[in-house]
Order: sequence, then structure tokens, then C-alpha cells
Amino acid sequence: MNQPIKAPEGYRIDGQGRMVPVSSIKDIDLARDQIVIEVIGKTKELSKQIAAFKAAAFADIQAFIDLSAEQYGAKLGGGKGNVTLVSFDGLFKIQRAISDNIIFDERLQSAKALIDACIHEWSEGANDNIRALVNDAFQVDKEGNISTGRVLSLRRLNITDQKWTLAMQAIGDAITVVGSKSYVRMYERADQQAEWKQISLDVATA
Repeated sequence: MNQPIKAPEGYRIDGQGRMVPVSSIKDIDLARDQIVIEVIGKTKELSKQIAAFKAAAFADIQAFIDLSAEQYGAKLGGGKGNVTLVSFDGLFKIQRAISDNIIFDERLQSAKALIDACIHEWSEGANDNIRALVNDAFQVDKEGNISTGRVLSLRRLNITDQKWTLAMQAIGDAITVVGSKSYVRMYERADQQAEWKQISLDVATA
């Protein structure tokens, strides 16, 4: 990242990188600049606090999970897995979710070829729904990505055809984990029969 240009005293850098004397800048432009910088500064500080809060919340949740596991003499490896914790009165809830980010390698194309062969060999009519599911699963979005959820949903179909079974194996082999995403969400409700409402940490919805 390029370092921003620092202007000497009495000058400011404009949006095109030009050095402009402060005396020639309109008061309203200076006032706008000031409010933007002040709010952005507070935003960046709040962002750091939220990041620290998230790290602390994950640590606290994991510490409790480890404490609970000790009741049974169990030792847990790592901090993966989804968990929900509810307060004693049932009015507050914490959800920790950790999900793998997966992609498919070139073997997915082999799976698609096998699936296409299956559909071609099967009789027409009765398999129109399966054909629609397959076509939908392998559609790409605007970024050219295939929905992992739709592709993996094909593996839940109870089909015993040998080619289909091999195709499902190819899908499984094509899965590559490229990272994981972690979330922690907090909820509250007015009473034990009320709907849960998420406690928002989003500036846009808070």
C-alpha cells in the first residue's frame, strides 16, 4: 500500500494528489473534511474494539466448553464446532458458528460428466426432477462460482446407480478446504415465549 503524501504546514492534499494552499480551500470543504476524518477515526477505533470483543467472546465460550467437558473427563481438540449457550432464565442466547470455506477442484468436472452420462442413460420423464436439480446445482453465479451447497445437496439423493455413486465420490474428493469463517451472535427476548431477536453490532441496523 502506498503511503499517503504528507503536505507541509499551510497546505492540504486534494483527491487528485495535488498540493493545495489551505487559504484557497473553502470553509465548507474544510468543515466537510473535518467531520469525515473525525467520524472515520471513531469508526476505526470502534472496529478495533469489536475485533477485541470478538476474540474475547470466542475465548470465553471456548473456556466454558472446556470446563463443561471436564465434567466428563473429556479433552476437546481445537475450537471448531457450532454451539449454543442459553442463560438460566432463557432470555439470552449466544451462538458460536465456525464453518469451513470450501471450493471444488478439477475433479468436479469429472463428477459432472458422470452425472450427465447417468441422466442420458436413464429413461426420460421420471427423472425430469433430478435433471432440474443437477442443472441448478452446476449453475454459476455472476462471479462464475458454483454453489457448494447445491452441489453437495446432490449427495443426499438416494440413487444407487454405479455411475452416480462414482460421481458422488468424485464430488467428495473434489472438496478442498481453503479456510474457515467464525461467527458469534447474541440474542435476547422479552419472555420465555417471545421470539429471539439478534442484538445487532451492525451500525446500519443498530
